[in-house]
Amino acid sequence: MDDKAKLKLEETIEELEKLKGRHTELVTVYVPAGFNISTVVRQLEAEAGTATNIKSKNTRKNVLAALERISRELKLYKQTPKNGMALFCGNVSPVEGQEDIKLWAIEPPKPLNVRLYRCDQVFVLDPLKEMLEVGEIYALLVMDRKEATIGMLEGKQIKVIRKMTSNVPGKYKTGGQSAARFERIREGAAKEFYRRIADALKEIFFNMPRLKGILVGGPIPTKEEFLKEGQLVTALKDKVIAVRDIGYADEHGLELLVEASQDTLAEQEIIHEKKLLEKFFEMLGKTPEKIAYGKQAVEKALEYGAVETLIVSKKIKKAEVADIIKKAESISANVEIVSVETPEGEQFYNLAGIGAMLRFRLE
Repeated sequence: MDDKAKLKLEETIEELEKLKGRHTELVTVYVPAGFNISTVVRQLEAEAGTATNIKSKNTRKNVLAALERISRELKLYKQTPKNGMALFCGNVSPVEGQEDIKLWAIEPPKPLNVRLYRCDQVFVLDPLKEMLEVGEIYALLVMDRKEATIGMLEGKQIKVIRKMTSNVPGKYKTGGQSAARFERIREGAAKEFYRRIADALKEIFFNMPRLKGILVGGPIPTKEEFLKEGQLVTALKDKVIAVRDIGYADEHGLELLVEASQDTLAEQEIIHEKKLLEKFFEMLGKTPEKIAYGKQAVEKALEYGAVETLIVSKKIKKAEVADIIKKAESISANVEIVSVETPEGEQFYNLAGIGAMLRFRLE
């Protein structure tokens, strides 16, 4: 799902979430991808027959009107759209006794795999919300012999999940212990720490279906010792896709690990966003005549057809975003929606929240 489709779906969900029926008269219908649309129409006609038994006159009237609107909409299609359909219809008037039947017919950006019919006071939106979830997650581990931090890269966001400390003694022996015995104690404590880390990774990530890979960072040779001695279960060990030299084992180490793994994470959103905004700020410094920022300047550039790439912060009001995106699409400009979950994204929002890289300079 690209940023434009994601933004449109988010706006639709937000709109539908605000609606509440006075009674169980809001109708939700999901038609899964590949399902026979005529079968759904026949089901709704049967449900209309059942709905005639609803005791409340107003509720019965509104449910029947919603079912009729949905059936008429579905009959416009010769076959189910590629990704299926989600239909929402009902009386959304906030005033008792008044009628305002509205219909939303959505062809989702991802295939629907659920078939559903329901009358309720609210629309059923969970199947659409699931489409907004990040498809892939990366486990992050930074460690040395003293401490370890386990995190997760989800979309653009780095989350700290667990911090751990070891019982490995310092490098210098104490109390008359022989050097060899002291070193054995240190090595045993280190191996025990590695096993604890491996157990934590298994507990957190083993049953996570969206786990795409594991990134490991730490000093040489600690991280290599962990992968060899830590007894990490094979299913997770096989998911280790990057091992990087990192000098920190805390939250900052997680950030450095992601930075150092850009080659591996080239397709991940966080890297794409950082590179995009780094290019924007570099052009702003070196060739400012090829950059526009702020609503007024960007709209002027759009009017001249000069925008190559439009960048909009997700924090900007959706009404403004929709208008500007529409103008950009009309001139075949690239559209990028960026978060504020990265330092670059926060800096961009503080600058203006709306910017563009131009095809040519404006006088």
